[in-house]
Amino acid sequence: MKITFRRYDLRLKHTFATSRGGRDVSPVVILELEHDGIIGYGESAPIARYGESVDTVAAFLSRLDLTPFESPFHLESILSSVDESAVGNAAAKAGLDLALHDWIGKKLGVPLHRYWGLEKGAAPKTSFTIGIDTIQVIEEKVREAERYPILKIKLGGDNDEETIRAIRNVTKKTLRVDANEGWKSKELAVEKIKWLEQEGVEFVEQPMPAGDLGGTAWVRERVNLPLIADENSLRLHDVPKLQGVFDGINIKLMKCTGLREAMKMAHTARACKMKVMIGCMIESSVGISAAAQFSPLVDYADLDGNVLITDDPFDGVRSLDGSISLNDRPGIGVTKLV
Repeated sequence: MKITFRRYDLRLKHTFATSRGGRDVSPVVILELEHDGIIGYGESAPIARYGESVDTVAAFLSRLDLTPFESPFHLESILSSVDESAVGNAAAKAGLDLALHDWIGKKLGVPLHRYWGLEKGAAPKTSFTIGIDTIQVIEEKVREAERYPILKIKLGGDNDEETIRAIRNVTKKTLRVDANEGWKSKELAVEKIKWLEQEGVEFVEQPMPAGDLGGTAWVRERVNLPLIADENSLRLHDVPKLQGVFDGINIKLMKCTGLREAMKMAHTARACKMKVMIGCMIESSVGISAAAQFSPLVDYADLDGNVLITDDPFDGVRSLDGSISLNDRPGIGVTKLV
């Protein structure tokens, strides 16, 4: 198995801002795994909050030694060994996971959703994310997202109420709110969520800092909107302790090390009677298409990372009017453009 990789700078249509800051360019690493004349594609979208960058991803991938393994079909052994080789590095590990899955699908000649026995028509509609910005730009973004029936609104700034009012002046669509840990006190979180209950919001994602699980449980007892874990839901071992604190989890491939662990997280959440959401970072069609293969298994989807950029180097899964349109290409369903 031969691995090569390179950096891509994904350029955003608008500055993408959350409660932790904003950016206009999002660097990722695209990985190619070649074996028996077949190339499997993977992507690592590193997250600074968890100590990753394109440099740490490159360093991790440079150290990989897959010579003990005969082929990508030994996926379980490969990924277990790689995961145990170093702590953290979730996005780097996800890049390899995606490439292995893509290779296997291509070798077998089937898209992953079919390999897993999932019906592509069962995929939920994806939301479209509106980042923190000026009111004028937010209204412009909402109009640009006209074909998407569900909007995900980033809050946690100084003008949350003003933002929601401006959006409601433009549209009556279903809104989902993501505070990205922005409400630092439980009292503030309750106040914000009770106000949002009157504004047609479906659920609130990660209202409190991840380190304050007790505060989040306190908030959940006092509000009516469902709470979805994001920063509290990184890997499989996180899921059971969220039962009774959150109503659901958001799974992101770049945080959980890829599709192998994402599947385990989804089934564990179901066993804990929690809803399941599949989300993303700013990613190319490689990462988004991989996550989309898994989407018929979940309740909610937020897979818009590739439609927020202007220079996607791949063609893959598309979202038409918010509907996730899974194609019949083998593996994760992408073709290289550049």
